[in-house]
Amino acid sequence: MKAVTAPARLLVVDDEATILELLSGSLRLAGFEVVTASSGAEAVQAAASSRPDLVLLDVMMPDGDGFEALRRIRSRGSEVPVIFLTARDEVPDRVRGFDVGGDDYVTKPFSLEELLGRIRAVLKRTQPAIPGSRLRVADLELDDDAHEVRRDGAIVALTPTEYRLLRLLMVNAGRVVSKGEIVEHVWGHDDADGDGNVLDPCLSYMRRKVDQGQPRLIHTVRGFGYVLRIPPP
Repeated sequence: MKAVTAPARLLVVDDEATILELLSGSLRLAGFEVVTASSGAEAVQAAASSRPDLVLLDVMMPDGDGFEALRRIRSRGSEVPVIFLTARDEVPDRVRGFDVGGDDYVTKPFSLEELLGRIRAVLKRTQPAIPGSRLRVADLELDDDAHEVRRDGAIVALTPTEYRLLRLLMVNAGRVVSKGEIVEHVWGHDDADGDGNVLDPCLSYMRRKVDQGQPRLIHTVRGFGYVLRIPPP
């Protein structure tokens, strides 16, 4: 199990300032830490200095294409996963992207939902598991071996359902988790029959136990779901 204590760091590379600003802002709102670059040379430097968990790399740039930038990143020994972003969707371009070490290829225009799905799939596939079974966000700690939760060192008594719910939010810290996803994961079925009526009271009881202190960690995002926010350092 991967202990999640911070959001994944993404390096977003695009030479169009408007796209770079909109995309990086959307990804931050989705719970990621974002570093940006606007050229291939900047991308190579940022990949070395910021040590991102994943790179979103535009293919068409003024100082050479993204394929060449990735070759330079790989030549420095980095194995960071890369998703190419491009309007060029011909098969030879896709093949070339995979040949130079890309992990996925998303063609423009794309929806944010699709891109987020691709990002999470690549991160899940490429990030190594970290030994241990302890999750920690701020002063909230969950120990899977002991099935024990502590807040600021004090034990928090949770029911098994509340424990599963909290664990899901901690694993996805910084990301809004939809009600349907929570119900499917915690109760084992979808939300088609109004099972939010089950979720809402359970989360309310769990939040009273977990969020008695400061800072408040569990937040409602109306119309979307719930998020366990990572407080600023």
